Amino acid sequence: MRFANQAAVATLATALFALGGHASAQSDYPNRPIRIIVPYAPGGGTSAMSRLVGAKLSQNLGKNVIVDNRPGGNTIIGSQLLLNSPPDGYTLLIVTSTHTINASVLKTPYDAVKDFATVSTLSQSPFGLVVHPSLPVRTLRELIAFSKARPGQIDYASSGIGTANHLAIEHFAMVAGVSMNHIPYKGGGPALVDLLAGQVQLHMTVPVNLIPNIKAGRIRGIAVTGERRLTAIPAVPTFKEAGLPAYNPKNWNGILVPAGTPKPIIDRLAAEIVKVLDSADVRAQLEAQGQEAWATSPQEFAALIKSEVANYAAVVKRANVTAN
Repeated sequence: MRFANQAAVATLATALFALGGHASAQSDYPNRPIRIIVPYAPGGGTSAMSRLVGAKLSQNLGKNVIVDNRPGGNTIIGSQLLLNSPPDGYTLLIVTSTHTINASVLKTPYDAVKDFATVSTLSQSPFGLVVHPSLPVRTLRELIAFSKARPGQIDYASSGIGTANHLAIEHFAMVAGVSMNHIPYKGGGPALVDLLAGQVQLHMTVPVNLIPNIKAGRIRGIAVTGERRLTAIPAVPTFKEAGLPAYNPKNWNGILVPAGTPKPIIDRLAAEIVKVLDSADVRAQLEAQGQEAWATSPQEFAALIKSEVANYAAVVKRANVTAN
């Protein structure tokens, strides 16, 4: 009996020591570099957002924040990398609406809701529809008429099958009554490169990489979603102004961590994100990119993801989008 009591005491002592170490690890968080996984290729809007937020987080926390681009698998590669990391707040994942679409398009090795913990959204933005200057259209009405006369002959680029901008264009095609040919890429950066080279004729994505190229005349802005024109490209009308009021999707991005990450760490990260997005310089840079700073609580972000999973499931079914 005496040995049994000694074993029990030893087990209790070990547990208390572990709890004490766990609490200490939370109290001095962060005490080493933080990694933000970006599940897209460099050069796209999500990558730009990650670097903007990462630089400000690093400045505020006094710790290095490393942006790690891991494209491929329709964001699954980067997402799986996060889930293979310890739930300690030192590995984050930036996601877009694509995260909530994958469950309806692909067989993912994880549950988009249960296997992740939400921290905060970062921004929301409209979509911009652009074409290569070789396409002989300057307005939305001209694009729709041109497409109807040539079904399946316009090649459009997306960040990948089932991504937010893929579904945005499929939704546009449904509303406008046109048919186009989909060319998927491993991110917005490669898609934009081929659009600029004239390898594809049409693209729709967040405005960050479109704005400078529209201004330089390398691509032609046709329309933007949202309720008002973007101050950076005021000559480009909204879809409502251009004659398609029923079409108005938007994109968002946010930060996830693995499920099981301690709540105090999640709350600390969420509070730091609010500080980042409240800073005047970050807001100004986001506005210049056609984005709007948008911080939510972990609970609000969790509700958004659940809602988006259900909403996109309906769109995927209606548009008959498959991984093939």
